[in-house]
Amino acid sequence: MLRATRILRRDALSGAEIVDRIVLDHGDRHRRRMAMRGLGGLAFLLDLAEATVLEDGDALVLEDGRLVWVEAAPERLLAIRAPSDHALKRLIWHIGNRHIPAEIAPDAVYIGDDHVLAEMVRGLGGSAEPVERPFRPEGGAYAGGHGHTHDQTHEHGHPGHDHGHHDHGHHDHGHGHHHHRPHD
Repeated sequence: MLRATRILRRDALSGAEIVDRIVLDHGDRHRRRMAMRGLGGLAFLLDLAEATVLEDGDALVLEDGRLVWVEAAPERLLAIRAPSDHALKRLIWHIGNRHIPAEIAPDAVYIGDDHVLAEMVRGLGGSAEPVERPFRPEGGAYAGGHGHTHDQTHEHGHPGHDHGHHDHGHHDHGHGHHHHRPHD
């Protein structure tokens, strides 16, 4: 099977032949090895040295030098807004305490569609409106520039509290935040 072994970032694309495209949601854009099929039918094996976040507009380099365009799929999200810059910063702090992926834009924060978080945001004076758009969350301090993923671990500075996944269930480590599981 034809393999894709490198990523060409969107700012480095120049003149190579794009032969197909793949449309992936946020979760599927973090991969190392996976069989893929482009929208045009091209089958190939993504075979990278390490798990990497594929960004909207990047290209996968096939062994023969051709490229497969990567496109971020629209997803169900919440657009979170607030009446002032200060109020939006407060909401970002509360969202960050939940350790969930978030995309921070100049006038809004985007998170996965979750009615519990929507209620929290509204209770804090913000708005949480459902939208459908590509999700490009922040990479996070522990991600090394490649996005916070289910496979990575990070340390909160609490002995014996290694968090290998951001979805920890409902518990509190005594440092003021509660995790929750998104509800479908």
